[in-house]
Amino acid sequence: MTRKSLKITHLFVLALFFMASLVSCKNNHEAKETIETNLSQTENQELFFKISLAQWSLSKPIIEGEMDPMNFAQKAHEMGFSGIEYVSGLYASKVEEMGLQTVLDTLKARSERYNVENVLIMIDGEGDLAVSDKAERNKAVENHKKWVDAAQFLDSHSIRVNLFGSNDAEIWKSNSIDGLKKLGEYASTKGINVLVENHGYLSSNAKLLVEVMEGVNLSNVGTLPDFGNFCLKREGGERWDAKCTEEYPRYQGIEEMMPFAKAVSAKSYSFNEEGQETSMDFQKILKIVKDAGYKGYIGVEYEGQGLTAEEGIIATKKLLIAEGSKL
Repeated sequence: MTRKSLKITHLFVLALFFMASLVSCKNNHEAKETIETNLSQTENQELFFKISLAQWSLSKPIIEGEMDPMNFAQKAHEMGFSGIEYVSGLYASKVEEMGLQTVLDTLKARSERYNVENVLIMIDGEGDLAVSDKAERNKAVENHKKWVDAAQFLDSHSIRVNLFGSNDAEIWKSNSIDGLKKLGEYASTKGINVLVENHGYLSSNAKLLVEVMEGVNLSNVGTLPDFGNFCLKREGGERWDAKCTEEYPRYQGIEEMMPFAKAVSAKSYSFNEEGQETSMDFQKILKIVKDAGYKGYIGVEYEGQGLTAEEGIIATKKLLIAEGSKL
């Protein structure tokens, strides 16, 4: 065989090897996708709940300009979530720049493109619904109404509100019942739920919050139990970003809130080498949630510092799946 023939034969063998490698890689990739799909389907079959992504988990990259909040649906889809929970405050500059309706049009279109369900909107910065000044409280109710309309437009089932205002228990209860009832009655005409999260101070006193729910007595007004956020008081009377000096019992609080729950938030802060959350028992909490008959979305809300936003989200999701599949 001539040197030229040997060279041609060698090139032919290399070509065959390259083509075989491509086919092998393609088959391996398809096999991996099949395994991941089957795993996802198995997880969905095993869990008593669905898993959504709370946008606050991505607040750091959004606030720092590393992520456009308009791409939330795409990001959630890429991370394997079927539902998303918006945070109104993360769109403040977009609303100012584009107008609320344009923002909503874009968010709805993208949620449809990436096949994710718009679960709820968490509302902040629209006034205190439990403030003692009646005119101020009524203004807060009015400010929240546009977000009720927004939730209806996005086909979400709820908005989450805060109950800040008076720190006197009896006055707070009375104010909260008034503010929630007014907002709840409006929301009922739109088919939207109004949910209160344990979000600090008296709203984190689950016993008092249950009394507020009973006082409002509307089927579309309920709770959003958060695995964290049971701080009743902070140093200096600060609302956020100060050391907590008094907490409500976590597991007791979640159990008390669950009969009124229409959404649940899986707050997480830090994880050990085994993937367990270091400040709370996820399985114990999930058993409380399951025993209450809850079958809706549980939102991943990572708020720690030790991991990146994406790492924290993934760690929280994995822990929910691992512990939820045991129940």
